[in-house]
Amino acid sequence: MSNSFLTKNALAHSLKTLMEHTPLNKISVKRLVDDCGLNRQTFYYHFQDIFELLGWIYRTEAVESIAQYRSYSTWTDGFYRIFCYIESNKTFCTNTLNSLGRNHLDAYLYEVTNDLIMGVINELAQGMNISSEDKRFIANFYTLAFTGLVIQWMRDGMKDKPKHIIAKLSGLIEGNFLKALHKYENKPS
Repeated sequence: MSNSFLTKNALAHSLKTLMEHTPLNKISVKRLVDDCGLNRQTFYYHFQDIFELLGWIYRTEAVESIAQYRSYSTWTDGFYRIFCYIESNKTFCTNTLNSLGRNHLDAYLYEVTNDLIMGVINELAQGMNISSEDKRFIANFYTLAFTGLVIQWMRDGMKDKPKHIIAKLSGLIEGNFLKALHKYENKPS
């Protein structure tokens, strides 16, 4: 592991620890570097600001962990892992949701969800004559629906069990990816 990655990890760990008890907008770079024993110059060598660090945390901790779930047979496992990440990091994610850093949580959710859904769409569309633009449109629709579901679940206090939500979502979606693709098949440009 590179020193740069270790430093970024130390900063990420400190930010997550501080966010357990402090709103994101109340955490300064000075407080963050003091917490992890680094100096401001080191922080600014790696990140422009705390929000960039926040985005890095979401990308490295969660996005890469679901890359293997981009198929029709495994997409529900990928979504389940997203819920599990949020549950395991409840205070951190809720703090992000309720802060100016919300766009980083939105971007994380959109990125991982869209990546999963595009994998499913591309798999199901093999052998079909569907434009890339139409595939992206279908994936965007389902991505926005799912991210809205996750945000609402967070706002409601994460009371419903992820397995229950995934089961309902799976029942609702079953067959609809393929149905949507067929509607766009051989569509004139």
